Amino acid sequence: MKYTASIASATFVLDHVLSTPLYRQLYERMRGAILMGQFTAGTRLPSTRALARELGVARNTVMLAYGQLLAEGYLESKVGYGTVVAHTLPETLLHIPGTALHPPAPAQEQVRHAPLSQRGMALAHAPFVSSQLLTAEGQPLMAFRAGIPALDAFPQRLWAQIVARQVRHSLHRLFVYQAPAGYRPLREAIASHLGMTRGVRCTADQVLIVAGAQAGFDLAARLLLDPGDAAWVEDPAHPAPCGALLGAGAQLVPVPVDKEGLVVAAGIARCPHARLALVTPSHQAPLGVTLSLARRLALLQWASQQSAWILEDDYDSEYRYAGRPLEALQGLDHANRVLYVGTFSKVLFPALRLGYLVVPPELVEAFIAARRFVDRHVSALEQAALADFMLEGHFTRHLRRMRTLYAGRQAALVAEIQHHLVAWLPPGMDDLAAARQAASHGVDTVPLSSFGMEPMERGGLILGYAAVSEHEIRDGVRRLAAALHSLPPTLKP
Repeated sequence: MKYTASIASATFVLDHVLSTPLYRQLYERMRGAILMGQFTAGTRLPSTRALARELGVARNTVMLAYGQLLAEGYLESKVGYGTVVAHTLPETLLHIPGTALHPPAPAQEQVRHAPLSQRGMALAHAPFVSSQLLTAEGQPLMAFRAGIPALDAFPQRLWAQIVARQVRHSLHRLFVYQAPAGYRPLREAIASHLGMTRGVRCTADQVLIVAGAQAGFDLAARLLLDPGDAAWVEDPAHPAPCGALLGAGAQLVPVPVDKEGLVVAAGIARCPHARLALVTPSHQAPLGVTLSLARRLALLQWASQQSAWILEDDYDSEYRYAGRPLEALQGLDHANRVLYVGTFSKVLFPALRLGYLVVPPELVEAFIAARRFVDRHVSALEQAALADFMLEGHFTRHLRRMRTLYAGRQAALVAEIQHHLVAWLPPGMDDLAAARQAASHGVDTVPLSSFGMEPMERGGLILGYAAVSEHEIRDGVRRLAAALHSLPPTLKP
């Protein structure tokens, strides 16, 4: 078995000063080495973790480069074996041998070995799918599961009554196909709510109901991006919307985030002609900072000048505990370059799978037309129930109660963390190892580095507090502190 034991120091020298992203530099150098025959067919490559360690870069940097090479056919991935150089390169496929010398394989064998599309490969090997984000699905809630609201405080009986009422009185009209844009009363309720609370300028006609925010990202990426288009993404960034851009064939351009949010000047320096920018201006995921007004205006000016699109993920904007939140970026947009995405999954309950996409007026017809070929529409019963929940005032009251509840839980977490000195880890400590150690102590965390595309100066653990009580938070912090203290010496700085 051929194995490239130390290919990094021998071949791949990455320049951190260049504007070209590190993952792109690595991709280009690896592709060149394969085409030049330095790595022959079947050569096994190091694991992403081993190569990242040798190069001194974030693991996601290597995973992005591997993912692009896999998608283009230069590498092959085999379960239990690893990643190897493809036996047939894309350039070879341009010269198709005669069929007489190479009779077609049996149909069953062709199906078994049929490759995915390039987009399919990109999604299948997306570097953002952290094992910590997947293994927790469907498992009992514990500290510090992120992205889950306070399910214990949701008015379940009231919701059940509203759903039952819709079943009794409206099921006959909910049985048939619905409008692709969504249930009209719900669209009107959302437009009114966003106008009053987030400063979003829209009518109900611009609101499309989608199956959660992820469906909104996917639909926008399908319609706004061509394969190969560059798209700015925050670094670090939440994995879900980035995956939608990868699925559309986009080339992701990581743009750093500081205390004022996305560094727009860095994005312009790295890729001024990007087709789209994906941002979380109200509450950056996962760092939690707010995009400053100056940066917002600079981002809008860039989009207007470049005829680029901005995909605004208004993640977790309903909850802010200090000061008045800035209004949505969409409300400042006078050039119609912003598409606004929101969801009810983080506010009510995740299984509801209802979100919304607010598009500029000139894009409405195209998005509705495309909707017919994607999933047509989401469940009419849940849409109708949610419309009643909002129009009868229950939604606003629930938000008000949750702000008070979450403020208390956040304060408990902050107080306990300051006592035990966790969350941001000491320089040099491996946050992935820390997360694994925490899991062995019954604590659910996500390493911050799993959200990054380029190396981070310091590791950390993402701690959610909404889903568990203050008592569970305090117990969870004590467990986490014990886990970090019990790390093997080799994993400590």
